[in-house]
Amino acid sequence: PENWQRIADLGLPGILKEGTSKRVYPSGSLASNLVGFVGADGKGLGGLESGLQDVLAGTDGEQTYERGQGGRAIPTAQHSKVEAVAGSTITLTIDRDIQYTAEKALAEKVAESRAESGSVVVMDPHTGKILALANYPTFDPNDISKSRSSDLGNRALSDVFEPGSTAKTMTMAAVIDQGAATPSTQFKIPGTLKRGDKVFNDDVPHGTWYLTLAGVLARSSNLGTILASERIGSRTFNQYLKKFGMGQPTGLGFPGESKGSLLPYKDWSQTSFPSMVFGQGMNMNAVHVASVYATIANEGKRVTPSLIDSITAPDGTVTAGATPEETVVVSPKTAKTVLAMLENVVSENGTAPKARIPGYRVAGKTGTAQVAVSGGYGRDVIASFAGVAPADKPELVVAVTIVKPQVGRFGGQLAAPVFKEVMMSALKTRHVPPTGTVAPYMPLKFSKNG
Repeated sequence: PENWQRIADLGLPGILKEGTSKRVYPSGSLASNLVGFVGADGKGLGGLESGLQDVLAGTDGEQTYERGQGGRAIPTAQHSKVEAVAGSTITLTIDRDIQYTAEKALAEKVAESRAESGSVVVMDPHTGKILALANYPTFDPNDISKSRSSDLGNRALSDVFEPGSTAKTMTMAAVIDQGAATPSTQFKIPGTLKRGDKVFNDDVPHGTWYLTLAGVLARSSNLGTILASERIGSRTFNQYLKKFGMGQPTGLGFPGESKGSLLPYKDWSQTSFPSMVFGQGMNMNAVHVASVYATIANEGKRVTPSLIDSITAPDGTVTAGATPEETVVVSPKTAKTVLAMLENVVSENGTAPKARIPGYRVAGKTGTAQVAVSGGYGRDVIASFAGVAPADKPELVVAVTIVKPQVGRFGGQLAAPVFKEVMMSALKTRHVPPTGTVAPYMPLKFSKNG
């Protein structure tokens, strides 16, 4: 009889036949970049197949016997047999329906925008469980020879980038948590700001803006973010970045994962602080971004992301995945306030009205980050959107990243529609009803005459 081994609860079975450790995959598998692939010898070479090789791999069996004429075993002769032992079954936290929608929506947008690549991360903010981890382009695990080496990894974890404006959520949370400002605090914002030897601008030229802190976030003003952050100072800001997990491994232990980079505080220059507060000068991967928003959605408590739901041993013993670590980053009051501010981003007055979902309160932030090249910034961008729904009773977080689009440019234009499609499907799949409440009113501007 055959010994069957399920790699993950994704409809992605791997088969271990008696006396062998070779796994066979169905064509058109979902989550190829997550599950990974094996070599001709049956050993994992990528993804979870590589990272969990020792757990997944079975032990080959063998049989020794004397044979006579014609190759038949001699019944009365000595023989011995060692049975093959199947490996363990790994059940992932991935929801196959959400994963399918994420992969489909992402592939369509990457193709439409002629982007280099993209990723989608869906998380349960309360448990840290990743419900979808989609990448595009991907590969066929049945025919690795026809795939590009750059497509074999998991970009959502291996590729790092400067997050741009999605990082402003961390800045606002730090400022509010320190009591340095409230959503209605007023800021007079000039057209430019000089800090150190650099002149900072917003994404569009403007005269003096009169915005509240909520308006600074809704308009995604770099200059307003700098002015707000200076109320807490660089050292305090650095401490919050570390609590949010910047420059640290996500905790997934995924093969090829990059922890990103956060410059040691002692090495910060005069322009480091004003750059980092709006997402330049530090790097993170897509799961880091999702984790930031999951922290805000989980009342300010960061839960280490996880992919392994359980492990079933060959004897049927089931072991739950590791208990995730928890870190208090900001107070529940701060998190609730920031979520309410992020709802303005998806309003008609914000940068991402395309992320709105009928019947649900949505909170989120756009990002359009320039790609660093040769010590400066080129034309290419990374368009992103990360958001939470329902905003008043968070259940899900979705983070979308579109890398180097050639048609379209802004996160609200490219990433927000993908967020909407994936989030709508995920809310339906998880049976999350609308809360029926209305977002609180927050003034975004004020009159210069008072």
